[in-house]
This record gives sequence, C-alpha cells and structure tokens, in this order.
Amino acid sequence: MPTLSLGQAESLVADALTRCRTSRDNAVCVARALVAAEADGLKGHGLTRVPSYAAQARIGKVDGLAVPAIERPRPGAAMIDARNGFAYPALDAAIALLPEMARAAGIAGAAIRRSHHCGAAGHPVERLAEQGLIAVMFANTPAAIAPWGGSIPVFGTNPIAFACPLPGRAPAVIDLALSKVARGNILAAKQKGERIPQGWALDAAGQPTTDPDAALAGTMLPVGDAKGTALALMVELLAAGLTGANFAAEASSFLDAEGPPPGTGQLIIAIDPAAFGGSLARFGVLIASIESQPGARLPGTRRLAARRKAARDGLAVSDALWREIEAL
Repeated sequence: MPTLSLGQAESLVADALTRCRTSRDNAVCVARALVAAEADGLKGHGLTRVPSYAAQARIGKVDGLAVPAIERPRPGAAMIDARNGFAYPALDAAIALLPEMARAAGIAGAAIRRSHHCGAAGHPVERLAEQGLIAVMFANTPAAIAPWGGSIPVFGTNPIAFACPLPGRAPAVIDLALSKVARGNILAAKQKGERIPQGWALDAAGQPTTDPDAALAGTMLPVGDAKGTALALMVELLAAGLTGANFAAEASSFLDAEGPPPGTGQLIIAIDPAAFGGSLARFGVLIASIESQPGARLPGTRRLAARRKAARDGLAVSDALWREIEAL
C-alpha cells in the first residue's frame, strides 16, 4: 500500500483529471479539495471520488473546462453559475468574494447554481472562519431521502456546515449530512467490497439493508427521523429553490457518468461578528464551558487530529485505488 505526501497525492489527482478533459487550474482545485478531505479522514469525499469524477469529466457530465460566472446583483449578494463544472472552483470564487462583502454589509451571501458535489462541506466555511467570519453553507444533493411517511426520495442527503472563529485556535466547525451517514460512505464501502451497518439505508423495496449496492439503489435513513426530513426540506429550498439550481429529484447522480449534469446548488452565508456586537472572546467562553467537562469534546476534534497526522505521515492509499487513478 503506497504512502503519499499530501503534495504527491494532489499531483496524482490533478494529473489524472487533466488527462480526463479537465483544465489544469480546475484539476488542481479539485485535487486540493479531495486530498484535504482524505487528510481529515473523510474518505467518502476523498480519493475514492477520483474515478467517478474522471468518468464524468471525460463525457461532459461535469465540464472540467468550465469557468464560473459571477454576478453581483446587490452589495451583499453574489450569484455564481458553476456552468455545470466542478463545485470547487465556484466555491473558491465565493470564498474570494465573501469576506469583503460581509465586512462591508455585516452579512453577505453567495448563491451557486448548476453545480456538482461539494465534497467536505466544512472546508469552505472553515476557510471563511479562518478570516474571522461566521459562515454557514447549505448544499443539496441528488435524491436519496424520502419525505417522512413516504417512500420515494425527493431530498438529498443535503449537508449543512457551520464554522465560527475562536480566540487563539482553529475555528469550531460543524459539518453534517442529513442522512444518518454521508452517501459517500456507502460508495466507499462498495468500492472496498464491504457491507454497511444496519440502520444506514433501506433498499428499493423499503427494507433495511447492509448491501451497499442495494442502499445506493434505495433510500438513506434521515438523521433524527421526521426532524431530519424537515431540515432536508429547508436545505432544498435554500440551496436549490433560492439559487435556481435543480432540486434533488431533478438531479442526476454524483456517483456515475450516466445522464445530464446534476445541476445542484449551494448557498454560503458569511457574517462579520463585529457588525452584531460579537467577539471571539465571547465565543471562547462557551467553548471553555464545554471542554471543562470530562469526556466532552468539540465537533471536529478527530478531524483536526487526522489532518495533523496526514501532514506528518502522509496518506496510505490502497494499491487498487492508486493503480485505478494512475490508469485514468
């Protein structure tokens, strides 16, 4: 099993995507995002995505040559058309715009349409929090969750991510899909030939399954039961209804090269704490009250530990996946 430095892993991915009808700038942007997810231990959003991304780029389901188009209709609003390309260049464009916009207006938003899989949703908001802003992102994904009491999926797993700057340390980051687990975890299990735990998904007949293929053909179970589907509805309205993107049931899969571009959406909101009287010191008070309790920890603690380990020791990549990426 080869071990790659983060830089080597980024080069591996960028070179592979460049060979698959993706511009070098876009390939580097995508590679950076996938390797960062892998380093954080979020393998469902990491290197296992490369073969499916490459297959989609080759046939144009995702346009690897696309350059996002930006409109600024109002001082606190940006509209970004990802042009059916990868989500990451559009997310980078939003992150470049939002700090100045939020500091000028107090709060600002960027709406992204005709987008694709946004990967580890915590990363874009974390980058904004590192610049002193509170940030929240809503993203819709292809249909995977049925409405509570129904059987036909109309919601995606629809991640919500939030980040808040803290005094003298890394931001607090919350990143959660509204299914009990991210769909990428099921894809990763399929690629490894492994079963999935009970309670993750239902098959197409609505029965519990541990078969990843049956799970991908069926529906995901929502976090919090009916509350999870209510949150998924909220994300659909914000990430797709508001932005002009496809709703989950209108979007094709992120996982294969079949069908038209998914055309999903993301909404990122950035807030300057100073505009509302907030301060990092005040945020730190709550964090201290949590960490002072034995056994309690902040969300993301393990992610940061995994990131430090990956920076130090590199990434272990399976022989099969390494050969598959090299062969693209």
